[in-house]
Amino acid sequence: MNRSLYECIRGAILDGSLGPATRLPPSRDLAAELGLSRNTVMFAYEQLLAEGYVHARTGSGTFVAATAPEAYLNAVSAEADAVQAQPMPGLSPRGLELLANASASPSQWGAFMPGVPDVTRFPHRRYAQIAARLWQQPPPEWLSYCHGGGLPALREAVATHLRVARSVRCDASQVLITEGIHQAIDLVVRLLGMSGEQAWVEEPSYWGIRSLLQVSGIGMVPMPVDDEGLALPAQGSGAAGPAPRFIFVTPSHQYPLGAVMSLTRRRALLEFARRRGSWIVEDDYDSEFRFSGQPIPSLQGMEPDAPVIYIGTFSKTLFPGLRMGYMVLPRSLASAFQTAHSELYRAGHLMTQATVSEFMRAGDYAAHIRRMRLLYGRRRAILASLIERYLGAGALHAYGSNAGLHLVLRLPDDADDVGIANEAGRRGILVRPLSRYFLGSAVQRGLLLGYACVPEERIGPAFETLLGCLRA
Repeated sequence: MNRSLYECIRGAILDGSLGPATRLPPSRDLAAELGLSRNTVMFAYEQLLAEGYVHARTGSGTFVAATAPEAYLNAVSAEADAVQAQPMPGLSPRGLELLANASASPSQWGAFMPGVPDVTRFPHRRYAQIAARLWQQPPPEWLSYCHGGGLPALREAVATHLRVARSVRCDASQVLITEGIHQAIDLVVRLLGMSGEQAWVEEPSYWGIRSLLQVSGIGMVPMPVDDEGLALPAQGSGAAGPAPRFIFVTPSHQYPLGAVMSLTRRRALLEFARRRGSWIVEDDYDSEFRFSGQPIPSLQGMEPDAPVIYIGTFSKTLFPGLRMGYMVLPRSLASAFQTAHSELYRAGHLMTQATVSEFMRAGDYAAHIRRMRLLYGRRRAILASLIERYLGAGALHAYGSNAGLHLVLRLPDDADDVGIANEAGRRGILVRPLSRYFLGSAVQRGLLLGYACVPEERIGPAFETLLGCLRA
């Protein structure tokens, strides 16, 4: 009832029935006249007073304000109608270029979306049990901002996992918890790079890295990739040009082609970075999911104090919506990066970090990776056999290794892989065109087919739909 009375008086003020300086009845008199409690009337008056529709003078009463709040809005509207509106400032050239090259997909689930794990197989119940227990009595500091690079327990768990599984040389003091790979790269470029400097990127390479470098004003030099990974220019050839500030590589499973960087190339890259004063940013993409042979050790762990910043994520091993990754920094940079991370991003999510750290400490993380490795290996084998059966063994890209969450389907040089991907999308099949991963003009044509999030019984029918797009 008090809200109804407020709306009634407010409406009378706005339509002019109660003009400026009109005195409202005393609350006691109005309550008696309307058969309402005085508290109801006082609530309506107090709300009108708070919103500026009325003002009160001690000993005199309550009066309608000279100008109702909506009058200001109406005046602005009338002025805008009378004078031709000036165009608002538009996007900057940098913003326009970013949007022109945007590659993020609006759909992130289904056959054959690359880079997406099977989140339906995540042990939700076990994770929820841990989270519920921690939420029963969380320490106050877990509910505040994060400082110092992340929850110490999670940093220790990550360091332990990386030492054992990836041969990374680190301890917890060198680990910084981030909100994924993009934030890690953004922080690296902000703290170590300057606009106008250069970065070497693999050709082809992940579009997300290129977008971050572009908006930071870092020039990009595409470096060719072959079956041994990134190929360095021959010494003395002059092809190297100025020393790059950064060298971005995915040595364990080159993204998107799948090559594994050879030991010779790894040593040459480390020697080059030391000699030229460059930072290597090692994205350990898909390293957990190798389906044959021994795991490939990290580039960072090959030498003490290597000029390498190692980055990884839980997006593929747990689920992308977690938005959690990590960096392993040289000791000389760790403290500065941890302070800058808190300063720039006001990090938090400590309760989530506590849950993940307990999930890792209890052995659930390693067990989940083992289960998913077997599952993804089966799905990869099914999809590869279909490609070989219907399109021939040559349709699988030659650099692809038996690892990761996607395959690369080769297409003829004159094929329109972007058009094929668009047609597949209209038929409910999500693929990415290989040509969009190239920075230069010498592109290869193909499709990235993710198999991780496709149930075995759906791989065949989905591939048949894709074949229809290829034949069309």
